Amino acid sequence: MEQALQQWLANHGLPQVVYDWGKMLLVAAVIAIGFVSLTALWLIYLERKVSGHIQDRLGPMRAGPKGLLQTVYDAIKLLLKEDIIPRQADRLLFTLAPLAVVTIAVIVFVTMPFGRKLIPADLNLGIVFMVAFSSVTVLGILVAGWSSNNKWSLLGGLRSGAQMLSYEIPMGLAILTVVMATGSFRISDIIAAQQNHWNLWRFPVLGLVAFLVYLTAAVAEVNRLPFDIPEAESELVAGFHTEYTGMKFALFFLSEYTNTFVVCAIAATLFLGGWGLPFGAALAEHWPSLKPLIESVPLSVVVFFAKTYALILLVMWVRWTYPRLRVDQLMRFGWKFLIPIGFGNLILMGIAMVLTQ
Repeated sequence: MEQALQQWLANHGLPQVVYDWGKMLLVAAVIAIGFVSLTALWLIYLERKVSGHIQDRLGPMRAGPKGLLQTVYDAIKLLLKEDIIPRQADRLLFTLAPLAVVTIAVIVFVTMPFGRKLIPADLNLGIVFMVAFSSVTVLGILVAGWSSNNKWSLLGGLRSGAQMLSYEIPMGLAILTVVMATGSFRISDIIAAQQNHWNLWRFPVLGLVAFLVYLTAAVAEVNRLPFDIPEAESELVAGFHTEYTGMKFALFFLSEYTNTFVVCAIAATLFLGGWGLPFGAALAEHWPSLKPLIESVPLSVVVFFAKTYALILLVMWVRWTYPRLRVDQLMRFGWKFLIPIGFGNLILMGIAMVLTQ
């Protein structure tokens, strides 16, 4: 089949590079979609177990060992459910909205630093690329709410848009604080700059404030409790995805957990040293024999995922501990609390860097 495809391209005057690029993109897409799907399945299972233990219950136990197959069965159930589109809905946009949300979530992995020498594309503006594409998710949510032709879905989409756009500002300010401290937008440079100052670089207090601002804004960005106003069931009947069924609904669910992984991975990269082992530079200096192990690719992957999942567990703990905010409290907290703190912290970081030059 491969030879037949190459022959077909040659007969139509297309160069070999078209086949090579197409094959590379197809393999990359399959790997990315497979990783995203497995990550979402695992995170859903993990959250069920975490919430079960927080609420003093077991969580899923019957489907497979320790309930490991429960999420797999749920995915099969959603695949088999009827795909319903409301009669008055915009069918094209209604269908494209969940696909767009998932596609955007997958694109972000282009610059994800999974480990040493394991960044698919180490761009000069890598962190800008990640944040920019992760922020475009709001368009898919707005389109989903509007195309459903349901006033509750529209209200949920508008709330989500207002929330996500509002909390992108403090999140961006926290990221700018990191960029100012490390002097680069390139992800590998940001990680390298933290190796000798693992505890949130030279200015730990300012770094800690930026970390808390970012993590709080990131939780609101992915619409999780206590900031899940767009999905406040008591008010909006599930919000922007009220009219979605079957696999389309599953895609929104997939996007939520993928974005949760993404924002926690960004936090681990910007504030916790990414793939770098805590105090790894000091250990390598005192025990040179450990340097090959500390700088090995497998260990860097383990360290990156350990930091990312530690933050994911923190986000899950917050979800199942604190109650939901009202929409006015949510917006007031972002505009009157987080944004001033983010601006103030950014200014103080600039002053600190000037005074310590």
